[in-house]
Amino acid sequence: MKPPMLMTPGPTEVSEDVLTAMSRSVINPDLDPVFFEFYRGVTRKIARLVGTEHEAVVLGGEGILGLEAACASLIEPGDRVLCFANGVFGYGFADFVKLYGGQVVFCYGDERHPFDPDEVLTLLQRDPGFKIATLVHCETPTGLLNPVPLLAPLLRKHGILTVVDAVSSIGGIPIAADAWGVDILLGGSQKCLSAPPGLAFLSISPEAWAAIHRRKQPVAGYYCNLSHWADWYERKWFPYTLPVNDLFGLDAALDRVLADADVYERHRRVGQAVRRAITAGGLELFPKSGWSDTVTAFLPPSGLKESEIRREILERHRILLAGSLGTLTDPVIRIGHMGENCWVDRVSRALEALDAALRHFGFQPAAPLVDTFTAALD
Repeated sequence: MKPPMLMTPGPTEVSEDVLTAMSRSVINPDLDPVFFEFYRGVTRKIARLVGTEHEAVVLGGEGILGLEAACASLIEPGDRVLCFANGVFGYGFADFVKLYGGQVVFCYGDERHPFDPDEVLTLLQRDPGFKIATLVHCETPTGLLNPVPLLAPLLRKHGILTVVDAVSSIGGIPIAADAWGVDILLGGSQKCLSAPPGLAFLSISPEAWAAIHRRKQPVAGYYCNLSHWADWYERKWFPYTLPVNDLFGLDAALDRVLADADVYERHRRVGQAVRRAITAGGLELFPKSGWSDTVTAFLPPSGLKESEIRREILERHRILLAGSLGTLTDPVIRIGHMGENCWVDRVSRALEALDAALRHFGFQPAAPLVDTFTAALD
């Protein structure tokens, strides 16, 4: 059976040129001098994409590896860590903090609203004694975008290192790691970059490197220890054998994004139009504010189950949408309009299928979803 069309917020559709790049002959990354230059080129493209002049590295593992590696490498037993939590991944950071002996202090937020910088400033004025803060830029399970450009400078001003999960925003929303003052910025291959899952990447500030190097205790583990990457190019040595063909694909995906002058405007325009279609149709967006332009989460009509709607769309239309993760107050449906999913024809097909599925279950949208989406693009 033909695979369904992916309209999930990662993994996303993968273009033919990325797949072709992945089919290149395997080389030995530990011995071939050419590969060291290739890998360095990939990291420089990542640095350009996220707006940093500092070091970036690519790790052989899914995006979660980057989150854990940042925590493992920075946190020592007893370190106080401020975890911004208004979604699944914000809370998830705390698990890694505890795993490596850190003391978690939550900055709690509303899962339907982004953090308020004024409230965060009040918290920091009352208690600035944190070594690290963890933040999520786009909470993928809810489609919520937190104001990292405002929060990270506040934290830096108080001498706090920032670790930011931007896995589902890099490549779809403009990022400026240096200008924002982010110390470790985390990304993954399978979201807006539209490469297959399997790679995590990080940009690392000089301040973060300094904290890693002056640890009093060694990192508890090997694979997540970023200190091994500090001088990989000078030594022409990698901590482990890298998945070369995945990197070939990531390189091609980076080229696509960096060459696309309209990439951020397209995500903004499509995201705004999807939200307009959903609300005009009589459905409720899950976030009350702070909507991401890479993923839209909305509530199913009263009396209908999100799982039934998604199953109807999959079985009848061969399009895969997503539910959510964790324990939300209400179950949601998510459309991932990021990366190679963020094209008008693909989004139109997904909305057409959603409209048909809703009508199948007896819900009549107040306005045709596709027509509203198309009109909102103009």
